[in-house]
Amino acid sequence: MSILLIAEVAGGALALDATAKAATAAAKLGSVTALVCGPAAAAQAAAEIAGIDRVLVCEDAAVANGLAENVAALVLQQAQGVTHIVAPATNSGRNVLPRVAALLDAMVITDVTEILDAQTFKRPIYAGNAIQTVQSTDAVKILSVRTAAFEPAASGNAAPVEQVTLADPLALSSHVEDMVVKSDRPELASAEVVVSGGRGVGSQEDFALINGLADKLGAAVGASRAAVDSGYAPNDYQVGQTGKVVAPNLYVAVGISGAIQHLAGMKDSKIIVAINKDEEAPIFQVADYGLVADLFDAVPELTGTL
Repeated sequence: MSILLIAEVAGGALALDATAKAATAAAKLGSVTALVCGPAAAAQAAAEIAGIDRVLVCEDAAVANGLAENVAALVLQQAQGVTHIVAPATNSGRNVLPRVAALLDAMVITDVTEILDAQTFKRPIYAGNAIQTVQSTDAVKILSVRTAAFEPAASGNAAPVEQVTLADPLALSSHVEDMVVKSDRPELASAEVVVSGGRGVGSQEDFALINGLADKLGAAVGASRAAVDSGYAPNDYQVGQTGKVVAPNLYVAVGISGAIQHLAGMKDSKIIVAINKDEEAPIFQVADYGLVADLFDAVPELTGTL
């Protein structure tokens, strides 16, 4: 079987963690060809990921910034003889794959967490409270992979790299600018430690408590949807069903009640620590360690102790 993996490229560089985890999933299905829409350096980084047998790189301006219409057209152009098209379940992957599926008249199997065989896959539904087994008879299976469910592939590979071009660029949209929150902290989706704040933090000013604890732990900062909707934290911080799905080694939930939508984005974390003054908060049902305390007392004390 021939697998086409759409590599994740952000800011002109390969998103190594997401691509390497998606490569682990894709390699379970057959021979993997990675498609990189970006510079040669990103293609070379993809070529070093174990399990990738070949890399196609397109440096055309039409796909350089990930415009979904042109990327989908390029994927379709390279899909001859392909049995599976795979991408990480990121914002980029979710943007491109439905367009590819429409062009191929196929379904998209989203957020795959386990591959049973070439046409059978498992994915979470109902905010992660049930696992659905999906079997597809489409000629081309189109999958988005939940990267938190797979280990990253090793490095040290040396796959050949081949240049490709987009035959007929579409002029349906144009890239204006990327508005990205810049931070010295680890990227949220791939961080080993995450500290998240919820509605209980109370204000944007008090969210500095979360930032301070994260700095001491070398952690990424997350937030519940309630905190984001209240303006305490930017959208990029949101963890949950409608935000980012994370599975760090340590997840610290501060002032987060534990609504089902939030749990869907972090309950696969290795160790979960919850700080909440409400001892009945649902977050304690999934926490490995729980501290029933006022966060305005507990967090400064914890930060000062570290």
